Amino acid sequence: MATHEVPVGFDPTLVEPWLAEHTRVAPPCTWQRLTGGHSNLTYLLTDSAGAEFVIRRPPQGELLPKAHDMFREYRVIEALHPVGVPVAEPVGYCDDREVCDRHFYVMSKVGGQALYTGTQTRDRLDEAARGRVGPSFVAVLAQIHSIDPADVGLGDLGRPDGYVARQLKTWYGSWLASAEAADYDDDRVHELHALLMAHLPDQGPARIVHGDYGVHNSMVSDDGEVVAVLDWEIATLGDPLADFAYALNAWAEPTDPAAVRSDAPTALPGFSSRDDLLRLYGERTGRDLSNLAYYRAFNSLKTACIIHGVYARYRRGQKSTEGVDLQALHDRIGASIDLGRQHAAGIA
Repeated sequence: MATHEVPVGFDPTLVEPWLAEHTRVAPPCTWQRLTGGHSNLTYLLTDSAGAEFVIRRPPQGELLPKAHDMFREYRVIEALHPVGVPVAEPVGYCDDREVCDRHFYVMSKVGGQALYTGTQTRDRLDEAARGRVGPSFVAVLAQIHSIDPADVGLGDLGRPDGYVARQLKTWYGSWLASAEAADYDDDRVHELHALLMAHLPDQGPARIVHGDYGVHNSMVSDDGEVVAVLDWEIATLGDPLADFAYALNAWAEPTDPAAVRSDAPTALPGFSSRDDLLRLYGERTGRDLSNLAYYRAFNSLKTACIIHGVYARYRRGQKSTEGVDLQALHDRIGASIDLGRQHAAGIA
């Protein structure tokens, strides 16, 4: 066995024989822990032939019932890879507890790097490459949203109707549940939630929605092309405009508030503007984007609720605050609420 480090969550003496029998991986393998990918345990495998793969499982310990769904991730890339969506090639999925205490899957290693920070991106992509990221980013999302889920075997990935209403119920419920521990409530959140509920849009045909589509989950080549989209564990069926608006909100610009644009890669010179992305998505999909203000307000509220929940866990002492700027988290909640209200002013 060629393990260079002892992997957490995997026993190579059990996993590697399974790989040899069920996949094209040729053990013995070297194991190298990869960062990113939320808290899932993710390793780069290099087999005896020098081929590289990625193996991924949920974190150890108690998990929420629907969190860290490796089968969902695997199922989605298994459906999308054959139709040309840039995702990693699926290699194998295991749900045998004699091999591992949690299910896991293996995929091929893809090129490129995710864009996490402006500091990292500034050194890697020149301005010409940065200018190619936006059009590629939108083209991939438009491709995903053009697929009829039933055509790729994903017609039962989630409930096809009522996506925004269900999301509002979930995240507003999270805000209410976290307010006491966070010692932070805000009447504007309740007003924004009421406004969004009163103006729920009619949803068109359900499409595959990634749920966290952004450059942080996009592997980008040195010339600025999106070569793979990662982290499909919360993908479902829903309203593609909500998915697009999420991506648009996360695409920071140089004129955004400091709490929003801080070290954001897309705020660097050379990147497309949000208006550019809006135009490109409209051209690619032909969708009516006249009510996009609603979806942007919805996603701003959702972001505020998500960060609020994280902030509450720190305040409860459920997570270590070492190295964490709690005031910055607090400020991001307020900035998201402010943005939600700005977008809501454009709701017809």
